[in-house]
Amino acid sequence: MKGKKMIKGLVSIIMPTYNCASFIGETIESIQAQTYARWELLIVDDCSTDNTHEIAARYMEIDPRIKYWCLETNSGAATARNVSMEQAKGEYIAFCDSDDLWMPDKLARQLRFMKKTGYNFTCTAYEQIKENGRSLKRIVRPRKKCNYNRMLLDCPVGNSTVMYNVENMGKFKVPNIRKRNDDALWLTMLKKEKYIWGMDEVLMRYRIRQNSISSNKLKVIKYHWILYRDIEHLSILRSIFHIGYWCFIKTLRIK
Repeated sequence: MKGKKMIKGLVSIIMPTYNCASFIGETIESIQAQTYARWELLIVDDCSTDNTHEIAARYMEIDPRIKYWCLETNSGAATARNVSMEQAKGEYIAFCDSDDLWMPDKLARQLRFMKKTGYNFTCTAYEQIKENGRSLKRIVRPRKKCNYNRMLLDCPVGNSTVMYNVENMGKFKVPNIRKRNDDALWLTMLKKEKYIWGMDEVLMRYRIRQNSISSNKLKVIKYHWILYRDIEHLSILRSIFHIGYWCFIKTLRIK
């Protein structure tokens, strides 16, 4: 995917949003609180019907690092992510959903980790929180390294923890699938970069919302099937295996 001229040291933060007025302000503030200040926040709104735009506009007025676009039609998070990635100018791209929260030193620590190790594609540990922001006392830790086949198994990556080096890996287009498009993107990237490397530090808080589509496991199964069969072109038997494994770990709440 072609993009604008890259700016060394800049982190472009990709944030799709839809009807997130209750949470997006707190998320933006967690980004503004970063100890590493060289970032741009690219918010793409998938035609929200609440006042998400008004809340984002208030932050844009006082912080020129924040940019906002609204899609003409409701098209899904994949399209929203692609629009913001096309606009990204940073040497690095990071991802943050509009209801999650970053720890203040998230960018600084992760950048330091990547520069020290030379890793191009990384993620971190994260804490799960309730919709009201209270901790669930559960930490999800990443694997030290994860390749394509391991990612297929259960996607052991928190979306809002991911960051990668655009200079070394280039830009990518998010596969056009309404849900699980983040998983599809990581799989696409792992066809170019052998591993995504895990940083065992809690640098993000993941909000579990009761009414999100991802919280409805039966609906999500359909998107897993589309991901495995239509996008990754796995066999029927292998697709069934992966869906069965995903259902197993979700039933036991392993992840």
